[in-house]
Parts: sequence; C-alpha cells; structure tokens
Amino acid sequence: MEQRKPIIRLEHLGKEFPTADGPVKALEDINLDIYSGEIFGIIGLSGAGKSTLVRCINYLEVPTEGDVIFEGVSLKSLNRKGINQMRRSMGMIFQQFNLLSQRTVLKNVCFPMELQKVPKKQAEARARELLELVGLGDREGAYPAQLSGGQKQRVAIARALATNPKVLLCDEATSALDPNTTKSILQLLKEINGKMGVTIIVITHEMGVIEAICDRVAIIDSSHIAEAGNVSDIFSGPKSAIGRQLIMGNTVHAEFGHSKLVRIIFDGRASKEPVLANLILACKAPVNIMYAATSDVNGTAMGQMIIQLPDEEGEEKRIMNYLATAGILHEEVTEHDF
Repeated sequence: MEQRKPIIRLEHLGKEFPTADGPVKALEDINLDIYSGEIFGIIGLSGAGKSTLVRCINYLEVPTEGDVIFEGVSLKSLNRKGINQMRRSMGMIFQQFNLLSQRTVLKNVCFPMELQKVPKKQAEARARELLELVGLGDREGAYPAQLSGGQKQRVAIARALATNPKVLLCDEATSALDPNTTKSILQLLKEINGKMGVTIIVITHEMGVIEAICDRVAIIDSSHIAEAGNVSDIFSGPKSAIGRQLIMGNTVHAEFGHSKLVRIIFDGRASKEPVLANLILACKAPVNIMYAATSDVNGTAMGQMIIQLPDEEGEEKRIMNYLATAGILHEEVTEHDF
C-alpha cells in the first residue's frame, strides 16, 4: 500500500515571544502531518497555542525553531517573494470576518485577485462563481454592514477561495456565530472540501466543530501536542487528560454515603420519555440507581426505580423540587423497602 505524502508537515516546530520577563514559549516541538484533501482539526483551550500554530503554518508568524514543509518545500528556505507566492496557496478565514467595510460583497471577493493583477473582468467573473458557490449570488452589491454574521463569513470564505488555494486555514471561523449558523457554515466547508478537494485546517476550541466535519484532529495543550489521530479514535478513547476533559467535559464527582433514597413510580408515562436523563440534565446533579424494574406496555412505562440522591443538600433539594414540579410520582424509602 502506497504511503500518503503530507501536503503540510510540521517538524519540531517551536515559537517563542519575547517579554519583559524573558521569552515565553507559545509552541514547543510540534510534529504533525496534514494530508491533501482532508479536513484536519486543531483543538485546545484558550492560550494553548492553537492560533499561533495556524499563523506559523502560513508564516504570518515565523517559527523560532523547526520547519514547515509545504508540498515538499521548506518554508524557512524561502525568501520574502517565495513566502508570498506560497501564501497564495493558503487561504485564511477568521473569527471576525475581516471584510473591507467600504467595498461591496463582489469587490471584497475580488480584492485578493486585484493584488495579483488579475484582469478586472476575469476577477469579477471568478468572484460571481464563488458567490454562487457560497449561496450569495444575489448579494454581490451589498455592503458588509447589510449582512448577517453567517453571510459575512460566507463572503470571507469566497474571498479566501479566490486565489484557488490548495489549503484553507480556518481560525475559530464559527466562534462568533449562533449554533444554527455555525452548522450551515460547517456544512458549506464540507461541501467545498468535497467539490474542490481543498485541504481544510480548522482551529477551534469546540469539540462539536471537530466532530461535525473533521477527519483527523490534534489536541494542543500548553504549547504541546497532547495527542493526534482519527476523530473516531480520539473520541472513543482519548489518551490525554486534556482530551478527556474536552470530549467528556468536567466529570461531576458526588458523594452518596447514606443519603436519601427515592422511589420513582412509572404508571403510564410514555416509555420514550427520558425521565432520569431529563432530571440529571435539569438539576445538574448525578444520582445513583439502586434498583429498577420497568417495562414498556403498549408505549407506556410501568414499574419503579429507586435512586439515591447526592449527600450535598443543595443538590438533594433541586432533585426533589424537580420531581414535584415535573409531576413525577415519587416517595422517600429506606433500604428495607426494596
């Protein structure tokens, strides 16, 4: 089986920033391969180094150590002209869109082609194609102030694609958007990846973004890569502490000891109603299932479940109040009642 060659290879990449108190390491010994045509995610908490990493990939920040290899060419071996030529192959979209407010949508998309001295008619024709691709063919004469956040990001995506890049760098591209708009932008990126074969690198702090569109992911923590691999493998078995935190969240630890026991009685609620899950989500507190005997009778739940409440008084009160207000039949019991 032929081994794939990466379109981007990061070798022992490091970046330091000088401060009054001495140099601060933003990145240290980063080693990654990113393959042509994939959607690769880089995720980490705020301050982990992910935005510095993406800026090192296209040399907006020059690494202090190591190298970026793009299509087999070492970027540190290039002069300024070579770096500028390389950047044409890497489009970039940002959290705050970075559109030119005094230019129309069409002129914003044309802007990078103007810098490359593309003839005006040719540039406008290409811009119109891209606006159709991102679903804004009817808004070419609008100005950024007249657009929603999602529309602005679609214009930014079209602009980033104007120079026919091989790689699209997305730095927190959906962080300023609401959930529904985020979903539509991620779907658009996935469609662009499928139709155009553009390699997409997604920088985010949201695991939902990684799960939605990425093939592989690297988790960055305190300037280092904590782990990397297929999204399915990382999600099913994160090996690092930061991976477990990002994927599973902060695990709630509760003491139960000899705390209150409550019998929940099912006498006709729809069997598909997730009573216990709703309780836990609403009260933000875990419970301990001591006993359960329920059955589905023609779509209704019948039987009982005995749960143990946490020792913490506030959590116990929230759960008891929830059971009462939700109209769930319940009663306190002792260990001798089951």
